[in-house]
Amino acid sequence: MKQILGSVVAAQGFSCNGVHCGIRKNRTKRDLALIVSSVPASAAAVYTANLVKGAPLTVTRRNLSDGVAQAIICNSGNANTCNADGVEIARGMCELVERHTGISADNVVVASTGVIGQPLSLEPIAAGMPELVRGLGARDDEANQAILTTDTRAKQIAFEFELGGKVCRIGGIAKGSGMIHPNLATMLVFVTTDAAIAPAMLERALREDVRDSFNMVSVDGDTSTNDMVSVLANGLAGNPEITQPDRDYEIFCEALAAVTRALCRMIAGDGEGATKLLTCNVVGALDVYQARVIAKSVISSALFKAAMFGADANWGRVLCAIGYSGAETNVEAIDVTFRSAAGEICVCRNGAGIPFEETDAKRVLSESEIDVDVTCRDGAARATAWGCDLTYEYVKINGDYRT
Repeated sequence: MKQILGSVVAAQGFSCNGVHCGIRKNRTKRDLALIVSSVPASAAAVYTANLVKGAPLTVTRRNLSDGVAQAIICNSGNANTCNADGVEIARGMCELVERHTGISADNVVVASTGVIGQPLSLEPIAAGMPELVRGLGARDDEANQAILTTDTRAKQIAFEFELGGKVCRIGGIAKGSGMIHPNLATMLVFVTTDAAIAPAMLERALREDVRDSFNMVSVDGDTSTNDMVSVLANGLAGNPEITQPDRDYEIFCEALAAVTRALCRMIAGDGEGATKLLTCNVVGALDVYQARVIAKSVISSALFKAAMFGADANWGRVLCAIGYSGAETNVEAIDVTFRSAAGEICVCRNGAGIPFEETDAKRVLSESEIDVDVTCRDGAARATAWGCDLTYEYVKINGDYRT
């Protein structure tokens, strides 16, 4: 497997575009994206566990009930959530795709992101569709930009791998900067591949993957109403279709994981107001569940995140987060090490502090990417979680997000 250029159009048969249709006031901001497969594809998605769900999720879940889709349409600037006519609008977006591309409205994944509770009209979307469809092609920058909200940069990745002697490609784009503390999915993530895999196996692969990828990301502790991860696999690579959990399925899962984990790092590193990407690596946990709980608790701690912003080696906040996480662990046998491109420094051994030079710790924690290595002595399980520091800018961004 190797990384290649591109994202959702790296795989055969996919095209995309993004335009400004008028949902967002700023005309320099694209706000409508479309991704299309030339043939129907196996499709799967996972959705937020928030009881308040955006209308697009309701429509997408219904459309994917048969495991098939051929297009993804997404708008930014309005979440289409808590609107009385939300489902009607989301369904209308699918029907606009059918009208302009010929793809059945029932084969469309629809997504929205932006402010909750704001009315959304189909008029600007309908007006933007001709340009959106006319510009469908192999460039992905426009579509990538059109799904962003408070993101400061686009997030995209693609890989090439082999199945059954055939070269396959998989790529993805994501949006997500704030309101990120996933449960079942995260933010908005769209993945495409030309590998042939049955819908049931694709859904299985996605559900298994998110437990160790997107569910292990936290920016601010808020689970969004519109979180969704969707995958389309159109089979144009020509490999024998994956219909069971064999070696080809394992290879596909590895390729999917390469995409999702890369996007996780990008999302966490672009957290609202963030200056640092934080990665918590847990080893020696009792089981995988305990490892996940510990890693996620550390990365979600507001006190720990604030300490990392100030490059303060306050390791006690790591132990504190582990202590209230609910994980089964012997806290008197835990080691903590901070690591970055500037070096590494052990600050806690067997649940107690050890002498270290504050100046050395400051140097390690002043880098833009910091790893927190937590060593338990309960078993052999491991897990990784991704987050970011908590800065003054986060409050500024969210203090007037709606107005």
